[in-house]
Amino acid sequence: MAAAAALEAAAPTGALWGLVQDFVMGQQEGPADQVAADVKSGSYTVLQVVEALGSSLESPEPRTRARGIQLLSQVLLQCYSLLLEKEVVHLILFYENRLKDHHLVIPSVLQGLRALSLCVALPPGLAVSVLKAIFQEVHVQSLLQVDRHTVYSIITNFMRTREEELKGLGADFTFGFIQVMDGEKDPRNLLVAFRIVHDLISRDYSLGPFVEELFEVTSCYFPIDFTPPPNDPHGIQREDLILSLRAVLASTPRFAEFLLPLLIEKVDSEILSAKLDSLQTLNACCAVYGQKELKDFLPSLWASIRREVFQTASERVETEGLAALLSLTTCLSCSVLRADAEDLLDSFLSNILQDCRHHLCEPDMKLVWPSAKLLQAAAGASARACDHITSSVLPLLLDQFHKHSQSNQRRTILEMILGFLKLQQKWNYEDKDEKPLSGFKDQLCSLVFMALTDPSIQLQLVGIRTLTVLGAQPGLLSSGDLELVVGHLYRLSFLEEDSQSWLAALEASGALAALYPVAFSSHLIPKLAEELHRGESDLARGDERTKCSQHLRCLQALSAVSTHPSIVKETLPLLLQHLWQVNKGNVVAGSTEVIAICQSLQQVAEKCQQDPESCWYFHETTVPCLLALTVQASMPEKEPSVLRKVLLEEVVLAAMVSVIGTATTHLSPELAAQSVTRIVPLFLDGNTSFLPENSFPSRFQPFQDGSSGQRRLIALLMAFVCSLPRNVEIPQLNQLMRELLELSCCHGCPFSSTAAAKCFAGLLNKHPAGQQLDEFLQLAVDTVENGLGSKPSRSQAFTLLLWVTKALVLRYHPLSSCLTARLMGLLSDPELGPAAADGFSLLMSDCTDVLTRAGHADVRIMFRQRFFTDNVPALVQGFHAAPQDVKPNYLKGLSHVLNRLPKPVLLPELPTLLSLLLEALSCPDSVVQLSTLSCLQPLLLEAPQVMSLHVETLVTKFLNLSSSPSMAVRIAALQCMHALTHLPTPVLLPYKPQVIRALAKPLDDKKRLVRKEAVSARGEWFLLGSPGS
Repeated sequence: MAAAAALEAAAPTGALWGLVQDFVMGQQEGPADQVAADVKSGSYTVLQVVEALGSSLESPEPRTRARGIQLLSQVLLQCYSLLLEKEVVHLILFYENRLKDHHLVIPSVLQGLRALSLCVALPPGLAVSVLKAIFQEVHVQSLLQVDRHTVYSIITNFMRTREEELKGLGADFTFGFIQVMDGEKDPRNLLVAFRIVHDLISRDYSLGPFVEELFEVTSCYFPIDFTPPPNDPHGIQREDLILSLRAVLASTPRFAEFLLPLLIEKVDSEILSAKLDSLQTLNACCAVYGQKELKDFLPSLWASIRREVFQTASERVETEGLAALLSLTTCLSCSVLRADAEDLLDSFLSNILQDCRHHLCEPDMKLVWPSAKLLQAAAGASARACDHITSSVLPLLLDQFHKHSQSNQRRTILEMILGFLKLQQKWNYEDKDEKPLSGFKDQLCSLVFMALTDPSIQLQLVGIRTLTVLGAQPGLLSSGDLELVVGHLYRLSFLEEDSQSWLAALEASGALAALYPVAFSSHLIPKLAEELHRGESDLARGDERTKCSQHLRCLQALSAVSTHPSIVKETLPLLLQHLWQVNKGNVVAGSTEVIAICQSLQQVAEKCQQDPESCWYFHETTVPCLLALTVQASMPEKEPSVLRKVLLEEVVLAAMVSVIGTATTHLSPELAAQSVTRIVPLFLDGNTSFLPENSFPSRFQPFQDGSSGQRRLIALLMAFVCSLPRNVEIPQLNQLMRELLELSCCHGCPFSSTAAAKCFAGLLNKHPAGQQLDEFLQLAVDTVENGLGSKPSRSQAFTLLLWVTKALVLRYHPLSSCLTARLMGLLSDPELGPAAADGFSLLMSDCTDVLTRAGHADVRIMFRQRFFTDNVPALVQGFHAAPQDVKPNYLKGLSHVLNRLPKPVLLPELPTLLSLLLEALSCPDSVVQLSTLSCLQPLLLEAPQVMSLHVETLVTKFLNLSSSPSMAVRIAALQCMHALTHLPTPVLLPYKPQVIRALAKPLDDKKRLVRKEAVSARGEWFLLGSPGS
């Protein structure tokens, strides 16, 4: 029995010995992983592995010893967490001793030490012992890249886990690392080495007397000049090395005396990349330097930066130079000074002023803007710097403005003043007396008012921008100044013919009205009201010129200044009152006038969205008014009124839909619930009690036997209920949904039936899942099927199907797939096929009035991608199976889907779908052609390899379409011809003569936009294959 036990114990050891022999002598790599797996599973211990390796480790042949140690190291790399403290001690002593071995053995030894450096069970003191041994015994830079990387990894591991022990080495650790790193060239290793140096500094390791040596061993790589090889598997970019080295150089003020001369030298060099890197590094250094480090180098730094900004032809260098100057001035502004220390900021700013100030007196000369930029960069550093420079520069610029009489010179000077005024906004001056602009206020106002009255439009525009910035300075303008400001803005808004000036004046009015509501309420709103009434009189007399200019400007001005809640309460009644005047027939107005009022209301609604109180005020004031006006207009009359018909036109109702939707989307759920209890009963029960001037001649019953005029107002109901937050409960929902469903299939008024279908779909989309939703869906499906089977209402039933499908597709409802399949079935319908094809465009595109994210619809992310995945295979299959006369419908639907699909989703499917897209180009339908061309153009840029396989077909079809009767198709085809030049040149060259001849024809096209695209495309084909193209 004893013999049997001995045999069992020897069996695994024998197997281990066999694996060791296979690895060491047989030069096989697999046994190492097997041994490691057996150690992990407990079949062997590390001690048994060492014993099995005994003869290999003691072999006189270096290669055999190296293989033996390599096996042990590979096992340790996978099993280091299993080692006991005593085993770690013996292994480290063994490995340290082997560092003195033959150079062939060293790489394997280092791998073993890397494994041991990861051990948690490493006893104190051994990390120091290992590093000392490496520093003394290994000439690291003579090793291969991977072995040098191993050394850096050992150091990194010990710095992470044994920091206090390494700090106990003092400066010896820093010196040892300097020796390890000195001469490193591989970018993979440099990234690790730079990180180690940064940690040495940032974690307060002792640098001792080796600060300069550490700087030299890293700064020798500055500036980085590295171009990664093509197809580099490591992915190291030049920018990675630049940022890593910059982090080292800018990590400590102790490098300043060595680094700053180097940066000055590189900025003054002729190499663009060196200039940029040096200026960016200087920028980073200023975050950690103080006056002490910068003092001796300030004159040289300023001279270098000034020269680069004055003389460079590179915008990037100029930008970085200005950023460096800003950082330098910020550093000098933030440094804490002793009482007896010199304030370098004042002397530095004085030097800048001395070198730049006199150039500001020459607005026509080259150096005026570089000087202004330098001064503004320095002034942007701190409030003190801003005061110093502004107090010196502003009087000079104000004086120069009056000395120069030409508008272009004055514009240059005013733009410089504007730049300095903007800088003042950065600093908060709590004491009114401290505000540096207070002393210049009167001069600045006078100067700006002169600019606003100048005949030069460009000077006026700069004056308006300056006025806006001046007004943004708290407490600067007096009430008298504000009255003059309002007067000038009013004049520019109404008396200036140039559109640039009055649009800029409107924008400035909005910005300043938010800051000075009282001034604008007192001085501008009364003038606008008077102008509006005057416009009404002109319109009543039929003065078309005034109608098209002054009156519309007044409406725009009222909306533009509605940027403060108190002003909204004055402008909104004016706009609504004007709308009532139109309705009462006191003003001769067409749809254009009403739409202009609605657009102004829309802009006011958008401005009110940020303030809940203003939002509710706008909603409860405007929505009942619009409803009252349209309800009144929809009532039957003894004598038909043209004015009331205007309010029921589709374009006018669409404008009102936008106003009501915008007024509703930002309501709080509580206020929205309050509003819904009045508006829904209005449409269902005819309850008009909450409407202003509600003495109507008959009942309002849009869902019953109401006139077509009343039914058209369902669009306004849609705008309201489809913009409500999802958690607002809608009263009488069941009745409302049934009424909408019934109306959606009425064939008397397509506008009303479509509005009802959209409203029904919008409510379906938001309705929570459950039995009631299932009932509504079943009702909708039944209604659609019945309608599609009835000749008079087929078109309306199809529209309902389309909108219900879209509502369900957006929220990923399971029934959406059935409805989409039904829609695909209609592609073969002789009557509805083309409309069904266009329906795919609706399913994939975003709407503006219903089913929008802004209106709280349930729109899932990537619904287009899901629709593509679920339905395009069926579309392709249907196309192949369809009769010839139906195929265009499938192509059209497919083209719409692909055209609105994100291109990264389409690219993988392109090889299978491209043949269909090319066939779609032959479809006679211009909509299909345009959609397909729009889809193909970006693909030519993003998938040139796939597209080049079909280049002959593409060239032929694009050239044919460049003569299409449709201008939009001709333009798109020429744009695709232009995009073709991005395909590989050898593929295109055989077609170059043919294309150049064919593109001569559209050069004479009767449409300018077509000629423009032809010139661009033909020019690119001419250059194809030429040097440098």
